[in-house]
Amino acid sequence: MPPTSGTIRSDSGPFAVTLDTASQVLSSLSPRTAPDFDFAPKRRNGITAGDYALGDIDIRFRAGGAWLDVSTAFHRATVKALPATGDVLAAADLTPTLPAGCPLHVERRWIVAADTLILRFIVTNRSTAAVDIGGLGFAMPFDNVLTGRTLEQAHALASFADPYVGRDAGYLQVTRLNGQGPALLVLPEPGTPFETWMPIADGKAADGGAALLKDRTKRELTFEGFYRWMVASKGFADREWRGAEQWNEPTGFTLAPGETRSFGLRLALAPDIRSIERRLAAAGRPVVVGIPGYVLPTDLPADLFVKAGQPVSRINVSPPGAITVDAAPPAGGWMRYRLTGRTWGRARVTLHHGDGSRQTVHYTVIKPAREVAGDLGRFLFTRQWYEDPADRFGRSPAIMSYDRERDAIITQEKRVWIAGLSDEGGAGAWLAAIMKQLDNPVAAEIAKFERFHVEVIERHLQVGDGPEREGVRKSLFWYDPAHAAEYDPAIDWTTWASWKPERARSVVRSFNYVHVAAAQWVLYRLARNRVGLVTAHDWRWYLDRAARTAIAMSRLAPEYVKFGQMEGDVFVAILADLRHAGLTAPADALEADMRKRADLWSTETFPFGSEMPWDSTGQEEVYAWMRHFGDHTKADLTREVILGYDPLIPHWGYNGSARRYWDFLFAGKTARIERQLHHYGSSLNALPLFDSYRRDPADIHLLRVAYGGLMGSLTNVDRDGFGACAFHSNPDMMRFDAYSGDYGMSFFGHAIATASYLVQHPEFGWIGFGGTVTETGGRVTIAPKDSARTRIFIAPVKLWLVLEAGRFAAATFDPGSGAVTLTLEARDAYTPVARLVIEGEGYHLTGARAPERGAHVVALGDDETLIRLARA
Repeated sequence: MPPTSGTIRSDSGPFAVTLDTASQVLSSLSPRTAPDFDFAPKRRNGITAGDYALGDIDIRFRAGGAWLDVSTAFHRATVKALPATGDVLAAADLTPTLPAGCPLHVERRWIVAADTLILRFIVTNRSTAAVDIGGLGFAMPFDNVLTGRTLEQAHALASFADPYVGRDAGYLQVTRLNGQGPALLVLPEPGTPFETWMPIADGKAADGGAALLKDRTKRELTFEGFYRWMVASKGFADREWRGAEQWNEPTGFTLAPGETRSFGLRLALAPDIRSIERRLAAAGRPVVVGIPGYVLPTDLPADLFVKAGQPVSRINVSPPGAITVDAAPPAGGWMRYRLTGRTWGRARVTLHHGDGSRQTVHYTVIKPAREVAGDLGRFLFTRQWYEDPADRFGRSPAIMSYDRERDAIITQEKRVWIAGLSDEGGAGAWLAAIMKQLDNPVAAEIAKFERFHVEVIERHLQVGDGPEREGVRKSLFWYDPAHAAEYDPAIDWTTWASWKPERARSVVRSFNYVHVAAAQWVLYRLARNRVGLVTAHDWRWYLDRAARTAIAMSRLAPEYVKFGQMEGDVFVAILADLRHAGLTAPADALEADMRKRADLWSTETFPFGSEMPWDSTGQEEVYAWMRHFGDHTKADLTREVILGYDPLIPHWGYNGSARRYWDFLFAGKTARIERQLHHYGSSLNALPLFDSYRRDPADIHLLRVAYGGLMGSLTNVDRDGFGACAFHSNPDMMRFDAYSGDYGMSFFGHAIATASYLVQHPEFGWIGFGGTVTETGGRVTIAPKDSARTRIFIAPVKLWLVLEAGRFAAATFDPGSGAVTLTLEARDAYTPVARLVIEGEGYHLTGARAPERGAHVVALGDDETLIRLARA
């Protein structure tokens, strides 16, 4: 096809494709079903040296000496066009882009098929000696560049890519920020395994020109960076990534003299995000579905459903014995395997298909969820407990940020908030500590927390009187040059992050109010629904204080209050509890404040701003208030936007892991721009998805994504109970950060949302999320194994059961009559009665008196208690 105006174009197949004539790399990729959208990043000055594009290839090789790197993006020369016939859109010899003397000959072809666009490379060893290939990767730059765009433009024009590094069955999915279709799928041809997802670093050469293996676009808060699909990576694993445990075993290969290898990728479209798995199956790809997900508590077996054109000949687990895999009866045309976690930590399950291909599914094994919560609490209230009466910043006693590498509390940090008990990076430790008490209270831990609240929050962190009363300070730690000798001289105190006293004492940051209000709300719940656990103040004091903290946010922090807040669901809970307690005046005042914010969001196309140029923080609260005030259209839009950056992938790290890539800069020890796995956005964004699923149980995609984020939060907790802020996904680290940082916001989401779901799947039958499921005599029982065991949803009848006090041991459902029998655990010293909230049309507790504060009160005994729910 001859070039037109400097481009090569094709409008056949599923895409409108534009290639640059000289380099034959991709400059535009628009779905024909959405012609105004483009998956390719826009280059203002065209594609020049150091600008990666789809169609570029990087190779690390050696021929008897040291590793050498070559890249077609490094030297932009006019390629040698080859004949393009039939379905071939363009073909080229890439020799002009490679250095002189390179022993490898590389050709590239673009092929337009009926439903895919194929990118194929042919690599030949043209020398007389063998060439080892230690790295071979294809650039995957899609338009995740938010720089210079408004929120509306970013949601309309940008996209995020997420990898399933499943080797021969791997794929890349590229989804639009607005959550709308179509979604782009990048699929491997035979011999092109997806081994590693490698970032393309930014940078320039000393002379300002292109730098080898780097893209010129600067990484920053508005740009995460581009990535490459790695077929082979051993040459990097042995050098730059040494000591880091990779997702797959790093491989390389050798090309004999004259030998040729072909590699290819197919680009296809799924109509929408929910149909990605169906599109994969239609393309003949092996598809796996993990139920309930890819995080395996040792007391909660999981199922792996497999649909493939070939039988599974064998299954390997690495490390050996980490997971046991047993064949189970097939379901709905899917092969089925029962997986049981045995050994704590990451594990890889490899399926060997009958055609010789290998597929890896990535799990992590954790302790039982309830044990994880217990470990977290013990670590927080012992190792992270700080007591120093001489602390001049007023931080004692407290639960402080922690450095796991040093195994020490962080008392000084140039980002002062991390050592200052506020902002996300500093409040995270004590927020996790109190949220753990919501469903897993320990009297000694609560006593310590009340000391912290009385002696630190009430006296120092939250303003007690004057015009800024109820204001929450930005940090209790600061840098004061007048006392420079008291600070660690090894720390650089000259950066913007080393706030001076006046700035640290400011109360203008709205996000800090949510953490304090959440702590006060949990103390209210414990005082109101339990006996003898809370002693410093009564329930009314804590509820009133939580309400006043929430109301003060709008008055004292107006600049940021217009944005959705992380943990903002707690404001809805505070309002509900004020109503139940008959406290009308503060309830009306709080609701009026929140309505003003919601009215503003209703006028905005995408009301998800924050102090960051784009954020995945505020969606949770925006969704909650939109539902509360009846704006279901905007709530639904919010849900779809969440799906745009919250993927469903057969990998514990990416599954349900909401997009975040900058918070290591503000709360991590290794501070850099990097895709964070299971940062707090994962569990917080699960909240709207869970709520949406309970409204529409047919949409199981929502439940699967939400559950991935919920359980991802527990993977941050190590065997001793330390909770890390997030996982470093770049292949040079591949581990959790050493700082506790903002993990508390993650555990907030987990504690608020954790539940067990009983689901009748159209293909898989009765399945459970968060609990084990058994069928006996036509009745189905779910035994909760989640960390709280206080919430159960029975999907076929949309029945949502919540215990404000007490715990579920089991729930049995009769599909014929709709009757439900609940088994409650025995009472304990602090819980003589259970408080059961029933949300389900027509359901009532047989023989019960009228609810009290919206909940049925059930006396508990020394043994389990059975109660029955009937449907009118």
